[in-house]
Amino acid sequence: MTGDWPDNPVLVEVWRSGFLESAHRGSLVVLDADGAVTFAAGAVDRPVLPRSSNKPVQATALLAAGWSPRSAQELAIGAGSHNGEDRHRQVAAGMLTAVGLGPDDLGCPPALPQHIGTESEWIVAGRAPERLAMNCSGKHAAMLSACVAAGWPTSGYLERDHPLQQAIEARLAEAAEEPVTAVVVDGCGAPQHALSVTGLARGVLSLVEAQEGSPERSVADAMRAHPWFVAGTGHEDTGLMTAVPGLLAKCGADGVHVAALPGRGAVALKVDDGGDRGRTPALCAGLLRLGMPEDVLAPWLRTPVSGGEGVVGEVCPAPLLRG
Repeated sequence: MTGDWPDNPVLVEVWRSGFLESAHRGSLVVLDADGAVTFAAGAVDRPVLPRSSNKPVQATALLAAGWSPRSAQELAIGAGSHNGEDRHRQVAAGMLTAVGLGPDDLGCPPALPQHIGTESEWIVAGRAPERLAMNCSGKHAAMLSACVAAGWPTSGYLERDHPLQQAIEARLAEAAEEPVTAVVVDGCGAPQHALSVTGLARGVLSLVEAQEGSPERSVADAMRAHPWFVAGTGHEDTGLMTAVPGLLAKCGADGVHVAALPGRGAVALKVDDGGDRGRTPALCAGLLRLGMPEDVLAPWLRTPVSGGEGVVGEVCPAPLLRG
């Protein structure tokens, strides 16, 4: 294991009853519509693991391999991280059935749904974790579908030297305009590719700026048209894309987030501590720099801190991002 952690600035603060309780450091970059850096905080050129924020660009590699989704919902869930709600699992299962496969062919681990209500129902019913309920099952169903379309073996589809994974790695580097500097195993078992937050922003920006009808634009359009299939009920990505016409947003585990808006630019960030709490306020601060109105972003820009039965503070962008 190598590499020292950079001395990144504070991006987000947590205030409780007027007391600064916590601070979240990280790196954040803002690009204009042409891909030029207009704002940078922290080590924005240092490789990080974008985790599920890589999925939109990954999906373009699956289309290039021959995957032909039967609906925009299938394409959206193939690029998403769903909550495991009933319709999510049904769509992922249908994708597998369409290519002669089933849930046992998925390489992602079994899991309980992330949607609280659905998870509670499963626990009460004594229902065991299932592969389809894992939040990456849509991506895995899409990967398997691409393998079938390309004539590649479905066994071993998660190995780095499998032709599918080689195509994904090359595509991510192409879109980011930089080399993939490390390949590790993600939480779902698939290869995960290290890129800088600047490269991550470039890649997602290229999707929303692509020509209509292109594979890149098709992914962006499907995600924006069906944000519920990208994430699910109550998720910030679903909420942001519903509230902001044209916005493409995709979070990743361990404090990563990326968003792009055609004609405006893109924002990408990594919160050093890997927590989710500071991620969306930082993203929204970056989106303000793209000219988005604060009132639209308000539900995610500042999130409440509870005390007793009331609100006593907030999680909010640090002065560096508010300037």
